[in-house]
Amino acid sequence: MRKFLQRLLSAWIIRMSNKFGSNPNRKRIHEALNKLYETINLSPGKRGLIFEVTDTDKFIVLSDQHKGARDDADDFTLAEKNYLKALEYYHQQDFHYINLGDSEELWENLLESVIKHNKDTFEAEKAFIGKNHFTKIFGNHDLYWDNDPLSQFNLKRIYGEVIRIYEGAILRMPLKEGKLDIFLTHGHQGDLQSDGNWFSKWFVSTIWAPLQSYLQINLNTPAYDNQLKTVHNTLVYDWVMTRENIALITGHTHQPVFASLTHLERIYVKLNKAEKERNASDVAFLNAELHKRIKEGDKAPLFGKYKPGYFNSGCCCFSDGDITGIEIADGFIRLIKWSYHRNAIPERILLEEMKISDLSDLNLFDG
Repeated sequence: MRKFLQRLLSAWIIRMSNKFGSNPNRKRIHEALNKLYETINLSPGKRGLIFEVTDTDKFIVLSDQHKGARDDADDFTLAEKNYLKALEYYHQQDFHYINLGDSEELWENLLESVIKHNKDTFEAEKAFIGKNHFTKIFGNHDLYWDNDPLSQFNLKRIYGEVIRIYEGAILRMPLKEGKLDIFLTHGHQGDLQSDGNWFSKWFVSTIWAPLQSYLQINLNTPAYDNQLKTVHNTLVYDWVMTRENIALITGHTHQPVFASLTHLERIYVKLNKAEKERNASDVAFLNAELHKRIKEGDKAPLFGKYKPGYFNSGCCCFSDGDITGIEIADGFIRLIKWSYHRNAIPERILLEEMKISDLSDLNLFDG
């Protein structure tokens, strides 16, 4: 019966989740991002930290683990080995780990269950604290860390010491022509389905979690998915367009975005360039790639000049066990994934990279 219902309902549930799972509001999103960015600048350490970044500093940004209770509703289960291997690698390479929110799934689970079933992952995160290389930012599904009076007690239970939890952070990068601020926050602010909405939390914990557990459906499609940006990601990108010399990294939507584009959008941009240059071989190749990913009748988006300043870390709970994240190191920003290869051994894969200096407002890309 379960397999029959999976086949019958999976496509519909995923389609409805994509349609109704968020309700972003442009005005609220822009106001929230403006307020948080200004608060961090005016009062560093209150809602977020400012890092004055040097050439030797390295950062890894991972979000949306949604660690659960290892039941059939726990989307993190398949990704755990990739996550642990990634943290081992970044700890050895002296990266600063920025955990960008929704690390714990506290809409569906009691905290005690999450602590009980995630001891290895918490120990791996704890290793960064000893080097002062750990920054934890809250999201909507782990808002508990920001607003519950017992949160500090439980953080000490998990990590062995009390750590501060923030709403955002700023990486201040020196450039020849001045500076670039890379602003980080989870990105749920302004989403009416997520930003403190009690009904959404009730629905997820009471209705969705039991249904997901029974049907064993993970809504997070593989990491390098073939979609245009979600509405939420598009509205967040619109905010970046209003600011000067600021790049933004969020999570929340579970959709990897690099330099303001998804993988599908990047194919469209490359195809447009190849057509302008009359590069027949590239046009043929990119058209073939495009037709693997779109349905008949899909229209190409219009880009024009776009600002490559928006990034989304994706998530650490994809249905194939992959995790994605953003690396900042060696003067580059990179989209990476960790995936099971060669007899299910976790492996780091570089998906995209660009020079951080290219994020300056002096660089607007022609789509």
